[in-house]
Amino acid sequence: MTAADTRTTDTRVITTGRRGARGKAAGPRESIVSRTGAMVVMAVFTLYFLIPLWWLLVASTKSRGQLFSTNPLWFADPQLIENLTGLFTYRDGVYLRWLLNSAIYAGLGGIVATIVAAMCGYALAKYRFPGRETIFNVVLGGVLVPATALALPLFLLFSQVQLTNTLWAVLLPSIVSPFGVYLSRVFAEASVPDELLEASRLDGAGEVRTFFTVSIRLMFPALITVFLFQFVSIWNNFFLPLIMLRSEELFPVTFGLYAWNSTINQFPELRTYVLVGSLVSIIPLIITFLLLQRYWRTGLGTGALK
Repeated sequence: MTAADTRTTDTRVITTGRRGARGKAAGPRESIVSRTGAMVVMAVFTLYFLIPLWWLLVASTKSRGQLFSTNPLWFADPQLIENLTGLFTYRDGVYLRWLLNSAIYAGLGGIVATIVAAMCGYALAKYRFPGRETIFNVVLGGVLVPATALALPLFLLFSQVQLTNTLWAVLLPSIVSPFGVYLSRVFAEASVPDELLEASRLDGAGEVRTFFTVSIRLMFPALITVFLFQFVSIWNNFFLPLIMLRSEELFPVTFGLYAWNSTINQFPELRTYVLVGSLVSIIPLIITFLLLQRYWRTGLGTGALK
């Protein structure tokens, strides 16, 4: 082989290598069919979730006679203000009382549950003690137990101490969140460095002070995520109030609307109030998510990376 042939062969090898490298870097191209199929699937599921909300919004603006005589997915003569006025004034404003009860159950219960879960998860993540993994496995087992399976035992326990049909019957079970403990441990391991805790101890800070002044600030985005999960869970809780409460003034909004819906045949005017009340009941959830979205996105990202 001559020198010219050798140079030609080397040039072909280099050119082929460059083409191969470019092809590998570019990767497989996404076909139009797969992209179109993905867009169609997402559009179908988007409509599946949004159409019921749209129907609820449209139905809330109609009178009782217009609900079945007009297009169910489009507006008729708008009467939303009249419907809201009737809802808030019906039976001396009992619906507003239910909204306040739900805010107390979900707000106070979510805050206390988040603090308890943060302290438990932090202890499981940062302290070494006998039985730590056993306790964590028990917590994971609690995540797998459905809330409905615990409702009857809770009722029997609360009836023994005469706490049924009280605010505590709904509030106390809501402050226990095994899933929140699990998330808090994951987030504490990811966001609280051991070196920072050692430095805080060397400065003379106790364990409680270190947790509330140092660790909880680093865990704050994650704790917002825990709070939102617990807030939504308590707000939408139905079965626990169903078996615990008998007095109407203690009902949360979900159970109150159910009670109204059960008597529509006797009181037909409640049909409109149930629809408008359902629309109003989701507004606090939307507002809470919008106000805290920048925190819970960060918290979910931290958990995913961990």
